[in-house]
Amino acid sequence: MVITDPNHGSSCMDDFDPASLDAEQALSQILNTVQVIQQTETVPIRKALGCLAAGTIRSRINVPGHTNSAMDGYAIRGTDIPAQNQHALTVIGTSWAGQPYQGPIESGECVRIMTGAALPDSSDTVVIQERVRIQENRIYIDSNNSPGQNVRLAGEDIKTGDTVLSQGKHIGPAELGLLASIGVNEVVVFRKLKVAFFSTGNELRQVGEKLSKGQIYDSNRYTLYGMLSRLGVEIHDMGVVKDERNAIEKAFSDAANQADVIITSGGVSVGEADFVKETVQKIGTVNFWKVAMKPGRPLAFGSISNAWFFGLPGNPVSVMVTFYLFVKPALKKIMGGIYNEPFTITATCSSRLRKRPGRVEYQRGILTRSDNTSADESEYTVSKTGPQGSGVLRSMTEANCFIILPVDSSGIDAGDAVQVLPFEAVV
Repeated sequence: MVITDPNHGSSCMDDFDPASLDAEQALSQILNTVQVIQQTETVPIRKALGCLAAGTIRSRINVPGHTNSAMDGYAIRGTDIPAQNQHALTVIGTSWAGQPYQGPIESGECVRIMTGAALPDSSDTVVIQERVRIQENRIYIDSNNSPGQNVRLAGEDIKTGDTVLSQGKHIGPAELGLLASIGVNEVVVFRKLKVAFFSTGNELRQVGEKLSKGQIYDSNRYTLYGMLSRLGVEIHDMGVVKDERNAIEKAFSDAANQADVIITSGGVSVGEADFVKETVQKIGTVNFWKVAMKPGRPLAFGSISNAWFFGLPGNPVSVMVTFYLFVKPALKKIMGGIYNEPFTITATCSSRLRKRPGRVEYQRGILTRSDNTSADESEYTVSKTGPQGSGVLRSMTEANCFIILPVDSSGIDAGDAVQVLPFEAVV
């Protein structure tokens, strides 16, 4: 079912378009529509890096597995700490990490112990070596110690049965180490998502080819490749497809046969030679095709066979903005992940930003920490990068954040507070 009218006459230059879906509604609709892939695979933990856990992983052991020393020093009984003055203890052996002292400690005795070494039986306290006086095979301790000090209890970090990874958890370097610490050598993960993408446009040429008048290099496939690579998906780059009905329909059919998700750039506006949306309506479903935002209004979402479809605008900045704000959250959910709304920061804008009401804008900015900030001022300042046109890809390379201007905003004066979305929260 097609929800919006693709022949609506509003221009992408218009700030208000009744056929455009609110940005928050668009993301909500996408996330409520896409479904998690069900196929899983078991992989060695090193190959699980970048994958998502397909089930809850619980520990079968305690970590640490034994009560051990947090410092180099001497293991003693806490009852041997004197109430005043000093008390002498006889050193009866050494406990090394991996080579524990065998046997108990009696009252009046102690064992030299290294960091990480298991505490000998009957001991419960470690006196650090800097707080003892040594004389031959005896040490002297004073009352400036407490029973149980400098000791790490068995299971203090993880207890047997504890959940260490929940389903959908992204497995990064820390997670690999955590799994190794509980002895896990294989992990069940969601299989890699397969994403096919292509660009449309007769004016596009491959990098390395010679340009004729009116032709441009296709940069969108390279930014898409970079953004998808960071997600760890299986990538199928299908190149540039000519603006011809048959060619586009074949490309979609081929993509749907090999991928879970299809992403296109270009061909979703209202031009006479834009056949992407027309083709999707013929062989698939379009849920919506315009979002009240700038840049990136001509954004299409739907499905073809068993593949989800995202039709991104042709302008380079619009491709990146719509990918980060809509496609990436969707891909993470399809992969089995958990969507967390990215955090924003309140900053003082040092630039005057022009805008008309009607759609939310994501202007590219440079976020910096303020100097000499008073209690009632923002800790951060932000300024725009320069020209904000959707074709000015350089604005993305110079920026480190999006400045969010709400739908009803009429512009921002220098000194006004604005909401900022750091790239680190979405990239």
